[in-house]
Amino acid sequence: MNAIARSARELWGLFVEDASFTIGILATVFIAAVVFPRIGVPDAWRGPSLFLLMIFVLLENVIRSSRAARAPKNDQR
Repeated sequence: MNAIARSARELWGLFVEDASFTIGILATVFIAAVVFPRIGVPDAWRGPSLFLLMIFVLLENVIRSSRAARAPKNDQR
């Protein structure tokens, strides 16, 4: 039971820990599902457009995370 709870916490952390990444994914899906049909993006271009948007969201998250990891930590006690 402990392993199941630990796995559930890890899975929850993947999506909730980085809120901006989650919001970016949700916004991308919203754009693909609602905006693309309304502006008349052809069906053949919706899949590749969704893929490119997801790549941009992922790259932004990776760049932001790497900058945060390199930033000096001020741990003064």
